[in-house]
Amino acid sequence: MTDRERDDHQFSEGQGFDDPYEAFDLEPPEFEVDPDKVDPVDSRVVTDLLDRRNIPTDQIDTEQLLDVGLEYMQINRHEQAADTFERVAQYADDDRIEQEAWTNKGAAHAELEEWDAAIGAYKEALNIGGESEAQRASGDSSDATARSDHAATAETNLAYALWESGRSEQALEHAERAVEIDTRFAEGWYNRGFFLLERGLAEDAVEAFDNAIRLGFRNADILEEKARALEELGKYEEAEELADEVKEMREEAEEQLLE
Repeated sequence: MTDRERDDHQFSEGQGFDDPYEAFDLEPPEFEVDPDKVDPVDSRVVTDLLDRRNIPTDQIDTEQLLDVGLEYMQINRHEQAADTFERVAQYADDDRIEQEAWTNKGAAHAELEEWDAAIGAYKEALNIGGESEAQRASGDSSDATARSDHAATAETNLAYALWESGRSEQALEHAERAVEIDTRFAEGWYNRGFFLLERGLAEDAVEAFDNAIRLGFRNADILEEKARALEELGKYEEAEELADEVKEMREEAEEQLLE
């Protein structure tokens, strides 16, 4: 047993604390979170806030991170892809990269058939560098949309997501915008034709399909849809010729797959 300390030992008084002093706390710092916008049980919120607080934006290569998301898409890891694209959008200081990230995030959600999330992501993409709702309503077409590299893709993908969620009228509206933004966007013309045909506008659909084909978008799917439109117009001979071509194309594709 050791001897007890002497009762008269003089301890240092130190510098003391300010009055009032800031209490020491082991809890993490408080984050400014709007409970109306953030689900309090969303486990990703704290992680995202910590990222913004601790990782300098200039240390993140958003283009490289975007490539990581695309790699996830190629191996069908769509949930991870969606999270990666969201982080790209969060850190990007280039509008084009941010818009591409939101567009790809929408595509990842679409692969998962999460249509509401896909719609939200596409709308985020279109809010970057594009026309405002007021401009669209007034017919004031600024050149901002032309600078939006991925706007046409976002519009046509949004159209498809809206159609999948049962909002076919809105789908056609966005399909129209896609080809207004980029008249040489072949896939946009194909989607426009598809939605027109769904509305019973077969003649306009054929014209849209022809535009897509002239721009190099020629495959079994578009020829099949064009044949369907021709049947609606009573042009059965032309429709049958296309149907035969579609059959041949699919048989060739199956043979190549077996090889």
